[in-house]
Amino acid sequence: MTNRVLICEPSEIISIGLTEIIQKLIGFDVVSRLDTTEHLNERILTSDINVLILNPSLLGYSERSLIPQLTKDHPHLTVIALVTTLMDPSWLKSYHGVIEINDSRLSITNKLNEIVQHSEKQDKTNDDVELSKREIDVLVAVAKGMMNKEIADKMNISIHTVISHRKNITKKTGIKSVAGLTVYAMINGLIES
Repeated sequence: MTNRVLICEPSEIISIGLTEIIQKLIGFDVVSRLDTTEHLNERILTSDINVLILNPSLLGYSERSLIPQLTKDHPHLTVIALVTTLMDPSWLKSYHGVIEINDSRLSITNKLNEIVQHSEKQDKTNDDVELSKREIDVLVAVAKGMMNKEIADKMNISIHTVISHRKNITKKTGIKSVAGLTVYAMINGLIES
C-alpha cells in the first residue's frame, strides 16, 4: 500500500526539499502540500491522506488540540511533527513522531518508515484493545503523571495491583512508554490535551 502524504509547512524551500526526499522512497507519495492549516481537514478527506507531516509552529496555543482531534476523526492518519525551530517538547506529545530540520536524508527515511510501521501496528492492535474500567482508571492516572504509589492510594488498592494493571495495559495496547500511553489516552478521549 502506498502512503499518501500531505506536507503542511509554510516554507516553500523546506516543503519542496522534504517532498524531494519522500518522493524517492518506495511506498510513499506526496500528493499535496499546504502552507497553512486553513483547509487541512478537507484536504485530508479529498486526497485520502494517511500521513500528515505538519510544522507545529503553524498551530497557536489554542489550536494544539487539533492534532488529537485529527487522529480521532481520522483513526488511520499518522501525524508527524516537522520541527524547524526550538519548541516545547510537551507540544509534540500528541504526534506519532518527529522529524527535525537538521535530520539527514537517511534519518528522515528511517524515521518515516519506522513511524508509519509503528502507527499501522498500533491501528491493528488498537482495534482489538478492550481495557477494563479499572485499567482505564489506571491509564488515566498514569497519563496525568501519577506514580504507582499515588495511584494505589487514590484508588485504595495495593501497589502490586497497580503494577498488574499497568502490565495488562501495556500488553493489551502494545505501548510501553508513559508518553505513548498519554497519547493513547488523549486519542481515545480519556483525557483532554
